[in-house]
Amino acid sequence: MNDSVQQKNKCKIVVDAMGGDYAPHNAVEGAILAAKANPNIDLFLVGHKEKILEVLKEKNLQFDINKLIHSTQVIEMGDAAATSLKTKPDSSIVVGCQYVKDKKADAFVSAGNTGAMMTASTLIMGRIPGVGRPTIGAEFPSTRGFCYLYDVGAGKDAKPQHLYEYAVMGVIYAKEMHGIIKPSVGLLSMGEEESKGNEVTLAAYRLLRDSELNFIGNVEGRDILNGPADVVICDGFVGNIILKFGESVPKLLKYLLQQTAKQSLLDKLKIGFSKGVLRKSLKSMDYQEHGGVPLLGVNGISIIGHGSSSSKAIKNMVSKAYHMFEHQLVKKIENSLKNNQNK
Repeated sequence: MNDSVQQKNKCKIVVDAMGGDYAPHNAVEGAILAAKANPNIDLFLVGHKEKILEVLKEKNLQFDINKLIHSTQVIEMGDAAATSLKTKPDSSIVVGCQYVKDKKADAFVSAGNTGAMMTASTLIMGRIPGVGRPTIGAEFPSTRGFCYLYDVGAGKDAKPQHLYEYAVMGVIYAKEMHGIIKPSVGLLSMGEEESKGNEVTLAAYRLLRDSELNFIGNVEGRDILNGPADVVICDGFVGNIILKFGESVPKLLKYLLQQTAKQSLLDKLKIGFSKGVLRKSLKSMDYQEHGGVPLLGVNGISIIGHGSSSSKAIKNMVSKAYHMFEHQLVKKIENSLKNNQNK
């Protein structure tokens, strides 16, 4: 690859060095690991300059200090999202989003305050034309490989049109990022029959049925892990509850195994021998493997990470931002919604 082509594919990614429970250490280390692994990532770090420099020195990490973006404020995990954008205009989250808004960067990555990230990304970056409400999704392991659930908390009390937009964006993400040729879409409801559901889901059903999406109808909660749908659509209130429930499953499995091991020496030996296999099987449920989740529908790439993200999780978040850039996901979502509006 010649220099001109490589430069053309460079993706400018700003990482919030102050975001997360273990910032700036994990954020700085993870971001630099991602940039080191991919020469097409042009990395910038935003946050308190002196604190970032301390981490670089402490961990002996090489980084171009000209790409440090100094910000004097931090939106803490407990800060209210809406008011913190006004009271902390020089926070790393606000500054990072502004860089994407001003086209100084292609993507912003943060494991900081989730509400502030969603609000800042939406208000500062703006929405893609045709998007009424952005959405975040979650990847659940399933018998098909993965099931992608939208929305899991970007909004609540969604309108039928919002659910339709979630489906469009979710399908593009599954297709472009995971190579599913024609993703199937299911609408989460209290029964498979078309007549089941509340007013919103009944109206959304009609929109999805009459669209060009590969809509397979209503699905139930059990179908997220075992059903025929690649993408499942629901209101953010419901989706967030499902997400938090799903996060508790690995801990429950670990607890049950520990309780079983206590019953007899034989059981303890059996579990000990199978520990490696179990760990490998549950790897797909580890959020660190997937990094963060993209906020789809904003006019830029915004990746939101778990507050307790390790450096590995941060690295994977940055890599995910690059792959979204590489696949031109923002432009493809815009074009898809535009084409559907013109029909």
